[in-house]
Amino acid sequence: MTGKLNVQKLKETLKYLESKDRELKNQGQNDTRSLESMIKYLKKDMIEQYNLDDHHVTIKQEIKDTQTFIENVKRIISVNI
Repeated sequence: MTGKLNVQKLKETLKYLESKDRELKNQGQNDTRSLESMIKYLKKDMIEQYNLDDHHVTIKQEIKDTQTFIENVKRIISVNI
């Protein structure tokens, strides 16, 4: 692991991701491409900004499934509190 993880900032970013994921689910049949793009970018940014792949080996491979990604980030947070 490299450096100390900013857990508080990661928690805030995770809450934002969760809110966008809920918003996407509530969109139903509406055009969701912009939300999907935002979520995809946010997950990639989180991996890079917080070096999440240093804390969870397979997080990059699991990036497509937002729920799995969220659960993995929650585990990373709980280990680093």
